[in-house]
Amino acid sequence: MEPKWLEWSQKLQAIAQNGLTYSEGVFDIERYKQLRAIATEIMATYSNVEHNYVLDLFAREVGYATPKVDVRGAIFQDNTILLVKERSDGCWTLPGGWADVGESPSEVVVKEVFEESGYQTRAIKLLAVYDRDKQGHPPFPFYVYKLFFHCEIIGGAPLPSIETEEVGFFPEDALPELSLGRVTSAQITRIFQHYRNPDLPTDFD
Repeated sequence: MEPKWLEWSQKLQAIAQNGLTYSEGVFDIERYKQLRAIATEIMATYSNVEHNYVLDLFAREVGYATPKVDVRGAIFQDNTILLVKERSDGCWTLPGGWADVGESPSEVVVKEVFEESGYQTRAIKLLAVYDRDKQGHPPFPFYVYKLFFHCEIIGGAPLPSIETEEVGFFPEDALPELSLGRVTSAQITRIFQHYRNPDLPTDFD
């Protein structure tokens, strides 16, 4: 369960962003800027992040506020799962990243897996669509949906990238330290359940 301060900040930021997108009145615009400032104050205070950094982060978000989309690929080999080691924190995760405009979710996951691991894959099933805030991840300023795809290898070879420094396959009971902002052990456990029971329906929420 995410802390209430994070929920309040995210919702206030979304209201402020939407208001600044559609309002034309000078006084309304000023009120929505004040609302964004309150959201910034909450986030900065409780996350111990510098105030101006948060304000700049929020100010760069324009247009109607919608959840961001993070896409991850689950690739199995002999009862092990493919993980990549992130250069940014030295921890391991399923390959993936933010969805890009102009690409379908399956196209994004295939591209991200190749860029981060060196493996060419094909997406074969959507395993889960999760609300990040309900999954035990560390707090994050924005609301995020996480999509997990089962992919199969069709080519390539393990190859680190500018974002990843190692690539490897791990059994379920011997996982390395995970990058919890990206994936949790509970999510990997559930993905292994899908692997062992391919008829399971897609998880959501």
